[in-house]
Amino acid sequence: MQRFEEKYNRKRYRTSYGTTVISITLVLFMLGLLALIVFHANKLSEYVRENIGVSVMLKDKIDDQDILTFKSKLDSLPAVKSTKLITSEDAAKKLQDDLGEDFVDFLGYNPLPATIVVYLHAPYTVEDSISVISAGILNEDFVKDVDFQGSLVGLVNRNLSKVRMVLLGFSAILLIISILLIYNTIRLAVYARRLLIKSMLLVGATQAFIRKPFIISGILQGLIGGAIAVVFLAGILYFAQYKIPEIAVLHDIRFITIIFVSVVLFGALITWLSNYLAVKKYIKFNSDALY
Repeated sequence: MQRFEEKYNRKRYRTSYGTTVISITLVLFMLGLLALIVFHANKLSEYVRENIGVSVMLKDKIDDQDILTFKSKLDSLPAVKSTKLITSEDAAKKLQDDLGEDFVDFLGYNPLPATIVVYLHAPYTVEDSISVISAGILNEDFVKDVDFQGSLVGLVNRNLSKVRMVLLGFSAILLIISILLIYNTIRLAVYARRLLIKSMLLVGATQAFIRKPFIISGILQGLIGGAIAVVFLAGILYFAQYKIPEIAVLHDIRFITIIFVSVVLFGALITWLSNYLAVKKYIKFNSDALY
């Protein structure tokens, strides 16, 4: 009978342990998935903003070498990420393709100037910064005009800010819910062993001695749950890139690694704290409150 009871208790403990790990895994997976969404949303924001070009139209009859020198000068500016030269011939060919007819022959000359498209780093892609940069470029001797879509830049920045605020707010709510879910799951697991805790107190065990196995077990549960969650997250990233290859441009291995490590460490930290608080609570319970 005693052997049967011990076998039953071990089976119940393993079931409780597995249930706790599964619960922690699911919560950490959702938290990590949201972190990846927020990260990729920020990268997408930077990608969109850095692909809004400022068109610098050059004056006529400028030597090719002078154009290349001026392009190199623009490339050296701290705000500039990259530049692209569109010669007057390239611009004419593109317009001919769009119109479907040779307007150069019709006019007798090519009216399109050479243009350098300037792409800025994301922090500089706000209307005020672009206006200041454009004014500085316009003062250059070779420059005929500078054009950028200020209304488009403003619209993109406003919409991206709204999306970012929504995601951050949702992240904060999910973080609080995640902590509460993990804490309550572990508290229920500890509650199932409350009589064992009281028995250990009655035979003279110290509080630190009682807490130690619970905390070690909790940390292992957090690490296992975090590791499984990371495997699932890596699978989601692989599947997303397989279905949408273009998403690879948004990947940053360093930050993704930081998110994965953070998920595992957060799992270990929250399970350690939850076990500590739960065991501390039942240690202080009197015998009547245990039933």
